Amino acid sequence: MTAQLLTGAAEPVTDRTVVGENLSLPLFRTLSGVLAGHPYLKVVVDRAENTWHLLDTAAHPFHVNYIATRILGMGLTALDADLDAFNASVYMDPGRRFLLGVLSLHTEQVTDGRERTFLVLETTEADTMHGELLAFFYEFVRARVDGRLPLLLKPANHGQEEELAAISELCVPRILSHELFGSRARAPLNPGEATGRLRFFRTREEYAAAEAGLGWADIVAMPCLPDDIPRVAGFLNTAPITPLSHTNVLASGWGIPNAIVRDLEQLVDKDGLDGAWVRYRVREDEISLERLDHEPDLRAPAWHQQRIRLEPPLLEDVPVLALHRLRSADRDRYGTKAANLGELHHVLDSRTADLTAFYGRPRPPREDLYGHLAARLGLNAPSRAELRAAAAAFVATTVGAPEGVALPFALQQHFLASSPALQQGIGKLKMALELDATDVLDSLCLQLQHLIRHTPVPESVTRQISQAFPAPADPRGRLVVRSSSNAEDLPGFSAAGVYDSVTTAHGSDELLDAVRQVWASLLSPRSVRLRHQVGISLDDTYMGVIVQEYVPASLGGVLVTCDPTRREDFRNVYLNCSPGSPEQVVEGQVLPQQYLYNTVEGGGRTVALGSSGDGLSAATRARLADLCLTGRLLQSHFSGSDVDRPLDIEWLMTDRGDFRLVQVRPYAL
Repeated sequence: MTAQLLTGAAEPVTDRTVVGENLSLPLFRTLSGVLAGHPYLKVVVDRAENTWHLLDTAAHPFHVNYIATRILGMGLTALDADLDAFNASVYMDPGRRFLLGVLSLHTEQVTDGRERTFLVLETTEADTMHGELLAFFYEFVRARVDGRLPLLLKPANHGQEEELAAISELCVPRILSHELFGSRARAPLNPGEATGRLRFFRTREEYAAAEAGLGWADIVAMPCLPDDIPRVAGFLNTAPITPLSHTNVLASGWGIPNAIVRDLEQLVDKDGLDGAWVRYRVREDEISLERLDHEPDLRAPAWHQQRIRLEPPLLEDVPVLALHRLRSADRDRYGTKAANLGELHHVLDSRTADLTAFYGRPRPPREDLYGHLAARLGLNAPSRAELRAAAAAFVATTVGAPEGVALPFALQQHFLASSPALQQGIGKLKMALELDATDVLDSLCLQLQHLIRHTPVPESVTRQISQAFPAPADPRGRLVVRSSSNAEDLPGFSAAGVYDSVTTAHGSDELLDAVRQVWASLLSPRSVRLRHQVGISLDDTYMGVIVQEYVPASLGGVLVTCDPTRREDFRNVYLNCSPGSPEQVVEGQVLPQQYLYNTVEGGGRTVALGSSGDGLSAATRARLADLCLTGRLLQSHFSGSDVDRPLDIEWLMTDRGDFRLVQVRPYAL
């Protein structure tokens, strides 16, 4: 039995493109393909000939190839040699001959329970049609489409939305992207495939009762998965979440499929899927769940035998340092997060790093994207040196790095060594790990955490912390205390949401309590189990701490320098935000606003409005576009030799409107 949630269409084997014909629903279905579960058809309007071309989707995957070869008589070699100029002529020239778009077929429930079928017309996201041209495009297509089919125009980017604002919806009926897709029943979050046993939980209480029995062969489905979920084979969410939530970052780091399927409960009840063995696949255009007739012969996944080795931490006495004095090489003394923030300070202050490397990589048929970067920075044919300088200046003026101090591993080591009880407890935990005595791990970890939180901090350690970062003069002054371990952001091991941060410490006493809480999180049952599963030794694992003054934020969130659901897309940066701190986004406290920004051709579009229900102003969206371009430029430096490796950046906008980056790390793929 198969419960097929989204399906693809069989590809035609011949070219059935038509020119000049009116479009009926049968003709649409003959020519269309399927993307993200919706039939779609490419159209080209030729203004010079006053006609249109309905492209056979399977035969013509690219508008420009069709125009060049079938209409203009060009060869593909000639097109590739001048592709960017050709694209500009069809997507950006206000007097262009050709108008390029896509028609997609949708259905919706109407008030009496019946389904209504309608068409949506849109351009590509890089298209800069002005309002008059958009109206012409809509009217041209409307006149040639079966009048019984409603037709709506969907603006492809924020620029088109603003252009349409001056045009009556009676003349150009429209629908926005988040209105069309924001509440869809099924959405991919992390691509992948898994075979395992489906475990469906309707409530958190049902999950808690079964949690201890979950294993690597289980696929867990519930409305909102908890951040502390153990490592399993796959995730299914029956309520909306963001692709940048902690659980989806874990799914990405673990390489497991994850999707939103709101009607899963009906499928589970209909096909008896709870507890059944299933094959689960998530793709950009397909989410499938196939029930298997028998229990498969599964081998333990690679990570189950995988062993990750850390570089030995350096525990010699080093001082508490201001973040701006650290560099990336200090990760073995102060932890990854602190070292990356120190490196960010260096990049912003020195302006010497080459932030253009991502744009220098060949993107066939293009030799590079330097011309696109120059356009984004407002430059005309700059030299490489000028482009590098402009990129560095743009980043330094767009964002700032947080001030604060970093506590080294050595302080945690001095604290642990000061207590015989702590040393004895750590010894017992190491013995249990060596014997794989998993039945006693949780109790040993919880006892150790309690000891750490209540053991006095040695005076020498307290003095170093207070001298480097004295408590604010105002005892109500708020401090943020963040984790910075050496066992996070590693290839094959994501620690998203695993370690604690404290955002509400006031005064010196609460500061020490917060530091001990962060230290204790290194020994939580979940963090110890996750590290043990991949062979990270407790002996090599240490926790640094970042201490900062709290900065009030009017807006905060997370961006990743890729589209999480389309890994091959080198253009877009995905951004989530909500009023207040970024923790609300990553911890899933709210459904954030979601945007995609094109860092090659420019432009952005709204994916979802989240819990707020309101969009941001055009001015704020333009500033977020600069923030996304900054993230892309920083990727050239922080991704090392693989400039296509995306970054995961937490950010906030202060009450003064300045951007601060509070975390920079690789985004696990």
